[in-house]
Amino acid sequence: MTAAAPAHAAPALFASSGFTVLIPARMASSRLPDKPLADIAGLPMVVRVAQRALLSQAAKVVVAADDARIVAACEAHGVQALLTRTDHASGSDRLAEACEQLGLDGSDCVVNVQGDEPLIDPQLIDAVAQVLAQVPEASMGTAAHPIATLDDWRNPNVVKVVLDAQGLAQYFSRAPIPFARDHADQAWWNHAAALGGHAGFAPLRHVGIYSYRAGFLRSFPHLAAAPTEAIEALEQLRALWHGHRIAVHVTHDAPGAGVDTPADLARVRALLG
Repeated sequence: MTAAAPAHAAPALFASSGFTVLIPARMASSRLPDKPLADIAGLPMVVRVAQRALLSQAAKVVVAADDARIVAACEAHGVQALLTRTDHASGSDRLAEACEQLGLDGSDCVVNVQGDEPLIDPQLIDAVAQVLAQVPEASMGTAAHPIATLDDWRNPNVVKVVLDAQGLAQYFSRAPIPFARDHADQAWWNHAAALGGHAGFAPLRHVGIYSYRAGFLRSFPHLAAAPTEAIEALEQLRALWHGHRIAVHVTHDAPGAGVDTPADLARVRALLG
């Protein structure tokens, strides 16, 4: 079993413009069957995602698929793709195999762009790669943006993250964090008096895009699952549980929503059709 590098080890830095985008894509989807191949204005959705990623500064964009039909669809449109095993438990497991197939060096940067994000902002991809390049003690990078409404803060489907003074993640949760003990019935972050002068300190919504050092990504599937990961159903908590650091890029622009349902697909088709 491969051991993860100690959290205190300082890995080699990389050029933020030399990263690889990996896009995990699998056919199985309970809410939207054959989702990667769903047609959006004449192109399969996974191809749309890859085309957006190719507008970033990535040196390479590769789809990591679990089905030969996805590989064929990508290749038909000039997108590099490789076939991975069908029994991976998660997208990160699939990307770990892709790292092995591509022969990436342990210090190389990999950005995980979800295969159902046809509206992904290329500049966000660049920023998530850059935040990892700038923080040598981090094994991962990700993104977040301020929450605007009390409903989103309370919504368990909106994942929250709390940062430390260096912009590293302290914890991710589906619960409303940080919890304003005396002001939980209002959007407390808009009220200077409630925060003792900390007006503008808003709770942050986690954005599901990640950057990794390839060596850490290859070791991640071998780390024991964390109790917090199982309770919250948030895989990134495994990294924190084992002492790894996650650097967070904070943007003030909420990214476009992904495609999880037929209604989401109709919305994106209307935008791109």
